Amino acid sequence: MWGLVRLLLAWLGGWGCMGRLAAPGRAWAGSQGRPGPALLRTRRSWVWNQFFVIEEYAGPEPVLIGKLHSDVDRGEGRTKYLLTGEGAGTVFVIDEATGNIHVTKSLDREEKAQYVLLAQAVDRASNRPLEPPSEFIIKVQDINDNPPVFPLGPYHATVPEMSNVGTSVIQVTAQDADDPSYGNSAKLVYTVLDGLPFFSVDPQTGVVRTAIPNMDRETQEEFLVVIQAKDMGGHMGGLSGSTTVTVTLSDVNDNPPKFPQSLYQFSVVETAEPGTLVGRLQAQDPDLGDNALMAYSILDGEGSEAFSIGTDSQGQDGLLTVRKSLDFETRRSYSFRVEATNTLIDPAYLRRGPFKDVASVRVAVQDAPEPPAFTQAAYHLSVLENKAPGTLVGQISAMDLDSPASPIRYSILPHSDPEHCFSIEPEDGTIRTAAPLDREAHVWHNLTVLATELDSSAQASRIQVAIQTLDENDNAPQLAEPYDTFVCDSAAPGQLIQVIWALDRDEVGNSSRVSLQGPLGPDANFTVQDNRDGSASLLLPSRPAPPRQAPYLVPVELWDWGQPALSSTATVTVSVCHCRPDGSVASCRAEAQLSPTGLSTGALLAIVTCVGTLLALLVLFVALRRQKQEALMVLEEEDVRENIITYDDEGGGEEDTEAFDITALQNPDGAAPPVPGPPARRDVYGYEGRGSSCGSLSSLGSGSEVGGTLGPAEPLDDWGPLFRTLAELYGAKEPLGP
Repeated sequence: MWGLVRLLLAWLGGWGCMGRLAAPGRAWAGSQGRPGPALLRTRRSWVWNQFFVIEEYAGPEPVLIGKLHSDVDRGEGRTKYLLTGEGAGTVFVIDEATGNIHVTKSLDREEKAQYVLLAQAVDRASNRPLEPPSEFIIKVQDINDNPPVFPLGPYHATVPEMSNVGTSVIQVTAQDADDPSYGNSAKLVYTVLDGLPFFSVDPQTGVVRTAIPNMDRETQEEFLVVIQAKDMGGHMGGLSGSTTVTVTLSDVNDNPPKFPQSLYQFSVVETAEPGTLVGRLQAQDPDLGDNALMAYSILDGEGSEAFSIGTDSQGQDGLLTVRKSLDFETRRSYSFRVEATNTLIDPAYLRRGPFKDVASVRVAVQDAPEPPAFTQAAYHLSVLENKAPGTLVGQISAMDLDSPASPIRYSILPHSDPEHCFSIEPEDGTIRTAAPLDREAHVWHNLTVLATELDSSAQASRIQVAIQTLDENDNAPQLAEPYDTFVCDSAAPGQLIQVIWALDRDEVGNSSRVSLQGPLGPDANFTVQDNRDGSASLLLPSRPAPPRQAPYLVPVELWDWGQPALSSTATVTVSVCHCRPDGSVASCRAEAQLSPTGLSTGALLAIVTCVGTLLALLVLFVALRRQKQEALMVLEEEDVRENIITYDDEGGGEEDTEAFDITALQNPDGAAPPVPGPPARRDVYGYEGRGSSCGSLSSLGSGSEVGGTLGPAEPLDDWGPLFRTLAELYGAKEPLGP
């Protein structure tokens, strides 16, 4: 067998590829520098064909692949053949005598497809080239020794579910290392080994396509397809390779939402606050992602008024919550319908039906213990001031809505009525006054009333009760402030001196008008003109006021127009001053205001000095009398220290010899009883004082604080002659007295 192969190779390579060489002539020898005549012969070059080596041939010995021969070789053994180039001496060897070329090992075309070598014929004895070197090629002939491979496998692809037949999924590509230009070793054909009947592949291009319609992701989401590539055009004897393609069906919105049950039942306690979760509705949608997002809505009006429904954070479940406060006693259950709808709808799949579903919902309201409920949201009551304790103000009412109802007890929280002005009946909620009220002190009283169930003290409610104190005309008008003014001594008759204002602390409307009136008659020094707006103008009369150093005290009468009308009197002080031409005050004789008797400054100093001397003499006299009394007490047999009489009296000076009696100290039992003091003086209103009321202001002062004309003090009349005498002794320059 191997002999036949060698003969075939010799015939294909050796004989068919052997060329002829022209015999070296003298000209060639001459060119080498040898002596001799130059023979002109035509040189014939090498004629070569390509040598071929079948790849991966492994014989028992080196294989002859061709033969070199030159026509200068006449078989005498003088010609030697040389071989150089790629693989010479290792892969390829040459017989120097015959020119036979052998391959020594198996070659791989995919590693190296051809070799370029250089052949030369030389003289064996002298190594002189008989022919110029010539290049030739040895090609490695391909055999089908490489199967197809998929360098990018395994593959992953995605295609939408419900795609039409023939939708392209992915393209796979195999590679064959064999020579595509020689035979069918690299001609590939693609087939589906696994994945039928869902997918197909184009035999020439390797494009994978869908093979059946309406592939449903919800039925099967992933497919494993095995693709084979076979060389030799797919014929028998070819090599093959395979790869896998994992095909995933992507989701489309081809499924409407569906409630797993037609009726949902929930319960909620009546005290649940708005926003409290009642229940969760779960409509099912086998789609994924945005295709499964749903919106929920309440279809019936009665349900939407009491409840609301929204979607959870994942956009899947419906959350039913309380919208407004519930009342078990008013309504114990609600029934309505809820609809679930896909938010994103693909028009291509509308034929699959409406993408929504409806379920019924029933919510039962559970009873819970509730605190008492007042009949009103707030109470506004009123009562007149100055009413006697126990006066009815009003009534509040609360009821227990639970079944059975519990009796209610009422009370006023102490912090809301710190002065205890009101009381409440625990059983019926009637509010009465506990003390007289004064509107001028507090117009409003804000009470907090507590209603508590008798059977359960923990169930209690509070409510604000505003009580307004209504006004009565119980305050006489008075001047807004003490008025102490002046008038120039050069003022013309009828000139305005001062505008005086009245103040009435009663509420406007009850006594909205205050009138003022001054002294009447032709002898009045000043005129008071009522302005009928709560004020009056103090004017000079048409007749000039007589000159006077002391200020004038002008009485003013004030009264309101309430029912009943109240009045009071006040006094306005007017000083007559000397003014400059521009109207400013130059002097007002302040000393005249300080001393009604008209004493000068020197006289006043003399009086003060005299009074100090008298006080010193009085202290000295008392000390001497006490020393004398102590001397007498030593001789007394009876201890009189217990018989001490206290008295409150002042001496009248040296002339007052009747101020006290020394015998009163020696005989206490004979002392006269104390003289009663002067009677209490009434104020300008004619009464001594008013009783206190709840929240009342401090009572008015005496009449001297409100205003009035005061006469000269009596002590000044008693001491007047003494003061005049002392003033003359001390050298008073001005006359004493008025």
